[in-house]
Amino acid sequence: MSLDFPDFDTRAVRAGTRRTEFHEHSEALFLTSSFIFDSAAQAAARFAGEDEGYVYSRFANPTVRMFEEKMAALEGGEDAIATASGMAAILATCLATLRAGDHVLCGASVFGATTQLFSHVLSRFGIETTYVRGGDAQCWRDAVRPNTRLMYCESPSNPLLELVDLEAFAATGRAAGALTVVDNCLCTPALQNPLRFGVDVVIHSATKSIDGQGRVLGGVIVGRRDFIHGAVLPVLRTAGPSLSPFNAWVLLKGLETLSLRLRAQSEAALALARHLAAHPAVARVHYPGLDGHPQRSLAERQQTAGGAVLSFELRGDPAELRARAWRLIDATRLMSITANLGDTRTTITHPASTTHGRLTPEQRREAGIGEGLVRIAVGLESVGDLREDLDAALRAAAG
Repeated sequence: MSLDFPDFDTRAVRAGTRRTEFHEHSEALFLTSSFIFDSAAQAAARFAGEDEGYVYSRFANPTVRMFEEKMAALEGGEDAIATASGMAAILATCLATLRAGDHVLCGASVFGATTQLFSHVLSRFGIETTYVRGGDAQCWRDAVRPNTRLMYCESPSNPLLELVDLEAFAATGRAAGALTVVDNCLCTPALQNPLRFGVDVVIHSATKSIDGQGRVLGGVIVGRRDFIHGAVLPVLRTAGPSLSPFNAWVLLKGLETLSLRLRAQSEAALALARHLAAHPAVARVHYPGLDGHPQRSLAERQQTAGGAVLSFELRGDPAELRARAWRLIDATRLMSITANLGDTRTTITHPASTTHGRLTPEQRREAGIGEGLVRIAVGLESVGDLREDLDAALRAAAG
């Protein structure tokens, strides 16, 4: 079902739906590995791409296709392709774009596994990565080389909520002839649409807020149709990092409530950020919706709300900060100790020893990931209960 309605909530519920002969109301779940053909000639035409239709679920499935079309509609892209996870989406984009001798520019404050992919996997194939301060537009421009083929950032970043000026980022990429890629996981299309600022490709870990309840893994790539079909689809078809139909069906259900959840979670996250900013045990809070945040005006220009994730740094002796952060985390009763985010249940983690634990101490310092940093992904519990839980945990951490 193709919809031209401008309202996000309407598209989130209605876009991309295809019904079978049974006229089901909810999207159908196609649990099949392959599809049959009317004749050998039709099979040959399908495999050759001369006849439209489904062949094999590794690279095309009706349920997955509904998810892809809905994501494209929500991000404002021409098309989308789904993958088994967010990291699979990043890898597929890189494989579709890069070759030995190419250069990548990446924001320094990104998810730890992303740094591992660029620094320790792609580097084995002759691809070099330079890390820059994402919030400084001039740093991106200064680091461009003649062989720069891909520019990658998170905005906001995980876990420091650093923003990239997306318009300047896209302009730098166009001038360099490089593909610009933005991980929009923390905002989702409910709060931000990077393609509107000239960015080429948007990536999501659909595992996070798009699912919204911590049930399944998934990823998605959104961009121009020629890039999706001409560059990424051949990689997906051959290498097979594909999204399962069941996971796609779960993610479709998550999209229907995405906007409602993100609005409520953003409001709660802002309330907690303000509370923590006034707490004597907290040295600094990272949340772009806060008054006085150095990127507040950029956040207001690019996002409709601050999002569900915040992080904060504890005060104290640097040698004791990890132990203090762990005591705080262990003392919470309402928050789940897990590295996932975007759940209806609030989660809490210590990035330096979890999501960024595989980085070297030097890499963590460059990324701004200190031992006293704690990240919270706010769910849908009562803000008052979350605040009381944090206050009690902060008292325990100080002991």
